[in-house]
Amino acid sequence: MKVRNTMRVGTTVLAAILTFTGYVPANAQEQEESHVDHAVSAGQLHKDVQKAVETRQANEAAVREMFASEQAKETLKSAGVDYQQVDRAISQVNDEDLARMAQRSHEVQKDFVGGRLADRDLLIILLVAVAIILIVVAVR
Repeated sequence: MKVRNTMRVGTTVLAAILTFTGYVPANAQEQEESHVDHAVSAGQLHKDVQKAVETRQANEAAVREMFASEQAKETLKSAGVDYQQVDRAISQVNDEDLARMAQRSHEVQKDFVGGRLADRDLLIILLVAVAIILIVVAVR
């Protein structure tokens, strides 16, 4: 019983000495510094989230723009696909697929305006894009 009490007192005294002298074991200090290095401020987190939201909105706008043209709407209609269904599906596509689609839509529009794509090519691309969007949404 006396040994237990002696150990308690000794442990308490040692803890008090370490606390008041400011001693921190080396590995504890490294862990604390490591933890601080990886902390992200709320402001930075907000900026990152805002940037992701803006990027997604821009990508959605690019893909929607490709499908919003009269030629694209006619193509969708002739294929029996409702434009509104495609428009709703675009918002359900994950960020990576949406970014790829947006990149491709920019390229397609540039090629079409530059005369490197015929109407038939554009129609095929639009139908393939619709199929991809609908498949991605169906899989989710």
